[in-house]
Amino acid sequence: PMNLLRQWDTFGQDIRYTFRTMRRDVSFFAAAIAIVALGIAANTTIFSVVHGILFRPLAFHAPDRLVWIANGPGGDGGLSSRTTRVANYRDWRRLNRSFEDMAAYFAFFDYGTYTLTGVAEPERLVGVGVSQNFLPFLGVKMEAGRNFSAEESQDNGRPVVILTHALWQGRFGGDRSVIGRSIALNDRSTTIIGVLPRSFDFRSTFTPGSRADMLTPFPLTERTDRWGNTLAVMGRLKPGVRLEQAQSEFDVINSQLRAAHPDRYRFGAQMTPLHDHLSGRFRRGLVVLLSAVGVVLLIACTNLSNLLLARATARKKEVAIRSALGASRGRLVRQLLTESLLVSLAGAVLGLGLSYAGVRTMAAIQDVSIPLLATVRIDGTVLLFTVGAAMVTAALMGVVPAIQVSRADAADAMKESGRGSSDGPAGGWARAALVVTQMAMACVLLVGAGLLIRSFQRVLEVDLGFRPEQAATWRLETGERYKSPADRLAFYERVAQRVEQVPGVESVGITDALPLSRDRSWGLVAKGVQYPRGQAPIAHPRIVDWRYTRTMGIQLIAGRMLEERDTSAAEPVMLINEKAARRLWPGESAIGKLANFGKERRVVGVVANVRHESVEQEGGLEAYIPLTQSDSNSVELVVRTRQDVNAVATGVRRALQQVDASLPAAEYQTLDALVDRAVSPRKFLMLLLGGFAVAAIVLASIGIYGVVSYGVGQRTREIGIRFALGAQAGAVLRMVMRRTLGLAAIGIGIGVAAALLLARLTASLLFGMEPGDPATVAITVAVLLGVALVAGYLPARRAARVDAAVALRAAD
Repeated sequence: PMNLLRQWDTFGQDIRYTFRTMRRDVSFFAAAIAIVALGIAANTTIFSVVHGILFRPLAFHAPDRLVWIANGPGGDGGLSSRTTRVANYRDWRRLNRSFEDMAAYFAFFDYGTYTLTGVAEPERLVGVGVSQNFLPFLGVKMEAGRNFSAEESQDNGRPVVILTHALWQGRFGGDRSVIGRSIALNDRSTTIIGVLPRSFDFRSTFTPGSRADMLTPFPLTERTDRWGNTLAVMGRLKPGVRLEQAQSEFDVINSQLRAAHPDRYRFGAQMTPLHDHLSGRFRRGLVVLLSAVGVVLLIACTNLSNLLLARATARKKEVAIRSALGASRGRLVRQLLTESLLVSLAGAVLGLGLSYAGVRTMAAIQDVSIPLLATVRIDGTVLLFTVGAAMVTAALMGVVPAIQVSRADAADAMKESGRGSSDGPAGGWARAALVVTQMAMACVLLVGAGLLIRSFQRVLEVDLGFRPEQAATWRLETGERYKSPADRLAFYERVAQRVEQVPGVESVGITDALPLSRDRSWGLVAKGVQYPRGQAPIAHPRIVDWRYTRTMGIQLIAGRMLEERDTSAAEPVMLINEKAARRLWPGESAIGKLANFGKERRVVGVVANVRHESVEQEGGLEAYIPLTQSDSNSVELVVRTRQDVNAVATGVRRALQQVDASLPAAEYQTLDALVDRAVSPRKFLMLLLGGFAVAAIVLASIGIYGVVSYGVGQRTREIGIRFALGAQAGAVLRMVMRRTLGLAAIGIGIGVAAALLLARLTASLLFGMEPGDPATVAITVAVLLGVALVAGYLPARRAARVDAAVALRAAD
């Protein structure tokens, strides 16, 4: 105990001495704390994101036993090939022995929205249909009210909804008396029976980048089974049951169902842990991001080490006196490390405050399609990470200066206390090594950021198959006002004709599914062709009016576009894209051919491929059906303008309300925004990594400037002697610059080799380019050499202007 007390007393003395030292040099320590704070803030913020998305358990009951059950991998079949039909889901629940329970939601919920009326301004809301047991299955406790009843979850059940916490707060002011209140949704009186807790964000968890305002009961009936594959299914394993066992059981069950019900479409059941399904595809990118921000902190640490080395040289006399008075080398090292620790902890406290603001900003981002982003927060794990980062930072920035100073000879230090003293070759090599390290790490970051930036540019250069610029969309819901297909068609035509008359509008079009949004699929088979079981072509249907393809800028390849004459009384027709034409009739013209797509239709035109699932992925098979020969009670009105979309939006809104005052006409989205949302994860990663790369360059340039400037100061006497012996200013300038660029070149060489190795490991993040892209590497080398040139030139020029007489007198 006495020994422990003595150690605490010694540590207290070190702390008090550090505070006295900090008061004597406030500006130095303030700068050091600020650098540490920025580095730790960036690391804590990104770690919060990575931890919240990849590692924190989902806020559900028994999250480690939750499993996502997909029909198949998707591919050209889109969402329809990943979802499950109602009959299969009901059979799975009845026959399986691996799961405690299973639940589902309607994956195509965004195909139909709800119009809230009876309020100041009609508002469009998005409702997600869920199975009756969905919330109990996840263990979600209601903020207010209750869950759906079994009767409400049947066909023709009483219309009820459960509000999300955000809608409850935003539209209803958090008023608990809304429970039991009736509201008008799509002209139907609907009762609010519950409010979800703030902790459960369906949109952020399951469908990031989309919108979800409320939950509705989804009936698991014969009627909904006829819709085909529509359910996103989850299960919770029984304790002790492994995923592989459940997968094997479902393989057997599906084989039995396939034999008993050959008329059903596909019986796949690919199982993945729910957490892996939600965030697994973002794992590599987020790990790269966390590594990048860690590199920035390392560069900051090397900068601070250089600063402390320079400062330690000036403190050699002080350290020598303490050594002469009996301080051991260990005590001196501990004192200097205590200073580093206090600087680091102070920076961590300030950085934690900055990180709190950063995390809140990240969580508030709505348009990035990354799951669980809205749930990120600073919790106990993040706080432990911050403390650990502070300790590591203290060690990294303080250990080299502490060892360097503690090794100094006391007698020599007393003799070399004049202004012309040098810190010796060891100190010079230490600082040179730190500069090389900085440049290498900055090079790794810059190459990585450069590859992502160039990759993102390639993504933006992709031919989407349509023109997103100067176009916007308004959702049109017919509700209960237009009950028959003829009424709906007449309504859509009135809207299109009225909006066409708005000044600034170039053209309009109508579709039930925009690119990069919905991706259901139907079977598309050429007449007279027999396909092997399970290998019939699958295409994405687009129900459109005759104006749509022209408004979207979709190019005609062969035949004709849809026309006004393609009415319900005319022959059923369709357009198909190039990929569908090659798949159905390879080497032949598709024009005039017959194919079954819902029913038999004649192909009248072939159009260019459109990227419908993602910007990075080539489009699948597509077919465009005339709206006049089909039906949809929820469509998108596409408006192309001759000027800025926002300038025309007011006129469009007024025109829509003139046709039907109950339309929620205030809300619209541009096609550019649709594309931005599709590429948002890549853009998110690119912007953050690019920002860290810029920070690394700035820190590296500061480090080079500091080292070269300090070196010039230490070599003032030598430079004065060189001038006295006849050296020219240009020779001195070249000498300093040669050393500066030499250190930079070594660091860049090491960094390029490391960057190319890491780029190959993260090649899946790139699009349309190789990991060793020569242009990116060349630009990185040029930028870093330019930074080194500028950072080294200023102190080199100062060295070239040294007055020999003054330098020699100052060294005496």
